[in-house]
Amino acid sequence: MMRKRLGLLLSCFDYSPVAEDEFHDWYDTEHIPERERVQGFLQCRRWLAMDRPQASIATYDLAGADVLRSPGYLAIGYDNNSPWTRRVGWRCVTLLRAEAEQIVPGDALPPQDAGALLVWAFNLEGVTDDALTDWYGGAYLPIVREAAGVEAARLFRSNVSSHRFVALTHLSRADVVGTADWERHVERPWQARFGSTERDRFRMLAKRYVRET
Repeated sequence: MMRKRLGLLLSCFDYSPVAEDEFHDWYDTEHIPERERVQGFLQCRRWLAMDRPQASIATYDLAGADVLRSPGYLAIGYDNNSPWTRRVGWRCVTLLRAEAEQIVPGDALPPQDAGALLVWAFNLEGVTDDALTDWYGGAYLPIVREAAGVEAARLFRSNVSSHRFVALTHLSRADVVGTADWERHVERPWQARFGSTERDRFRMLAKRYVRET
């Protein structure tokens, strides 16, 4: 029997149409706690973009992508969103949303306390899923892990998104990205192997959100 893969719900928003304090109150006191109570939600984290004002990322690691079709989630999601979600969340501008399954590396969950996150979504032209998965999990992942400040790197395949693949790289801090070490271990190997076939690149670097007390 094939082992069920871990799942991911990724939401990237521009929240400039709403008041910033209400946006964070809604996310922190209602939206995230609602989802943490749903069976199958394993880890919920929030991030704020480094290079785009009022852009937010939420990552929800799941026991499987089918959690998003479970009775527990259907009771609070989609058409059953709360009035507060409709008033705040629905006014935000979606930059990227993906429901995906983790294909590399197996069932590894992200670190609990990473300081930053790089979201990288893309499509590939003329490349099979297996070719990408085999290379990413075989030759590429060990190289990426050698880059200073990289805590975890994972690859997801989505059937509910504008992008077929999403890579999440958890970092100790945001300034890891763009260093000579990052270029050597992350950017150059990717460009050499798949750079010419990559399409629709979406990248957002974010720091971990910490609620002000």
